Amino acid sequence: MTGSDLRASVLTLVRGRADRLRHLMHGLSRQSVPPRELVIAWMQPERAPDLPDPGCPVRHCHVPGEPMPLAAARNRAAEAASSDLLVFLDVDCIPSPGLVAAYTEAARTERGLFLGEVLYLPPGVTHPADLDRLGRVHPARPPLPTAGLRREPDAGQLWGLSFALPAEAWRAVGGMDEGYVGYGGEETDLAARLAETGLPTFWVAGARAYHQHHPVHVPPLQHFSAILANAARFHARHGRWCMTYWLGQFRAAGLIAWDETAPAIRLLRHPELPEIAAALRPDALFS
Repeated sequence: MTGSDLRASVLTLVRGRADRLRHLMHGLSRQSVPPRELVIAWMQPERAPDLPDPGCPVRHCHVPGEPMPLAAARNRAAEAASSDLLVFLDVDCIPSPGLVAAYTEAARTERGLFLGEVLYLPPGVTHPADLDRLGRVHPARPPLPTAGLRREPDAGQLWGLSFALPAEAWRAVGGMDEGYVGYGGEETDLAARLAETGLPTFWVAGARAYHQHHPVHVPPLQHFSAILANAARFHARHGRWCMTYWLGQFRAAGLIAWDETAPAIRLLRHPELPEIAAALRPDALFS
């Protein structure tokens, strides 16, 4: 995509977490280059009240379904967007003032899947003056370029917190596969299908976002059944496993028999409610 008139639509998904959404919207109001619009896909019957002005028009769509229809919600948001560049931003993320500008400039420079940096915030930190000082890089993420773009050979580096791509590339692969139900796998599947079309992946300098803290489960036992089902769906399509870190944790807990060469996951037992409760880490920054 080229041209000075290139604009971005920012897309986010919401169920609960209205306070997080408000911080995201305040962050959009501080953008050096405002987006054309914010598209909110509500995975709940009603919109949250008293939303702030994000400095751009807001579109709303409602996406019913249980468990959380993450793939479907992203697809409905993308269908509602009117821009050539789609910027997906998790509701937990506060965009830095340069995020939209950095993604937009990247799309003017290259055609690709664009990944931005995400810093993780301690509990209670949302003030703009504290974000860079207190945000922490996820230990599994590579360092980002100090300027411009850097090619990333592994499209699987895509995490759904913050990424951007041309709307036509999204449509070319049919968006996200709504056969992934509940938590896990749909983003890695999207990245793999985009890579199969020849779309390159890039890290983008300056497209920083800040992940607002919430308690996490280590491992995510509350999503155990969905992760197993979605991992199996990914393996059937691509001939390899995704979410291997979590599968390894499930194996270590004695819940499954599995390794990366296995053709299938063998269920040994489901996690019990006390195990799920014990996995909750209220102060952990990373899952």
